[in-house]
Amino acid sequence: MPIPLSVLDLAPIAEGETAGDSFRHSVDLARVAERSGYTRVWYAEHHNMSRIASSATSVLIAHVAAHTSTIRLGAGGVMLPNHSPLTIAEQFGTLETLHPGRIDLGLGRAPGGDRAVFAALRRTPESSDRFPQDVLELQGYLGDESRVHGVEATPGKGSQVPLYILGSSLFGAQLAAQLGLPYAFASHFAPAALTEAVAAYRDGFQPSAQLDSPHVILGANVFAAESTALAQEQFAASRRSRVRMMLKRGPSIPEYSDADIDAFLTTPQGAQLADMMRITAVGTGEKVRAWLNDFAAQHGADEVITAHGALEADARVASVALAGTAA
Repeated sequence: MPIPLSVLDLAPIAEGETAGDSFRHSVDLARVAERSGYTRVWYAEHHNMSRIASSATSVLIAHVAAHTSTIRLGAGGVMLPNHSPLTIAEQFGTLETLHPGRIDLGLGRAPGGDRAVFAALRRTPESSDRFPQDVLELQGYLGDESRVHGVEATPGKGSQVPLYILGSSLFGAQLAAQLGLPYAFASHFAPAALTEAVAAYRDGFQPSAQLDSPHVILGANVFAAESTALAQEQFAASRRSRVRMMLKRGPSIPEYSDADIDAFLTTPQGAQLADMMRITAVGTGEKVRAWLNDFAAQHGADEVITAHGALEADARVASVALAGTAA
């Protein structure tokens, strides 16, 4: 049996385009994912990033849900330290009420920005320390009994929106295991602790009302195209773009050519950045699907969430279609 596949969409804003263009592309991508056999599409919360439009995840989910019919949609994830659990319960309770049986809620404890972003959100970095307690509080609001006396989420109460813990370290793995929740590991950009985190999650898993046995979702970058050569070109361009973005941080940084980036990737520092994308499938749809199945089997994944990284929106949509289980 092929591994179930899902999609992670950051709603990227291409050069010369607007956030509105990005949202139209996200609808196109979700519709193709729905037709191509994917389980779900998730949107990730980011702030103060000029090229990522998925900051207001619940609003984007509502928009895409109104333009699709069956595919599950959710956050992958909401950065819970940035919000009160009650607010998120009300938002996702509303989504579940509008689109029953189609809404997921993935939760991360990363800040999603620097101290300036925290200040603008009226939060502090210490908010991350409350993540386990906030997950339980949120779970109560979405369940049948609130953990906060006299406070209930409306909509939200009794909606049973499924929660997922996101992470790239042992902390998230251990928390997901302790709470009996599905665990999604960010191997598409932080693969270092992959094997150890999955083992910790499976070894420590405690069954819960939501989940009887462990459920592991692993992230993988995907570049699927009509030919392997074209997919390799898309991967090289995307990797250069990512490295260029990282190198540009800071004042008075010069423009780097493709040749400069390729030369940098041969250095030890460049190799470290390149390693962030080592969990990547590149090739035709058939080759990509075979790679994803092998990857899942090697690491004991129950599902793979794919981040299609081509720089052009049409190429990302094509990649989703070519890699899909219904292809």
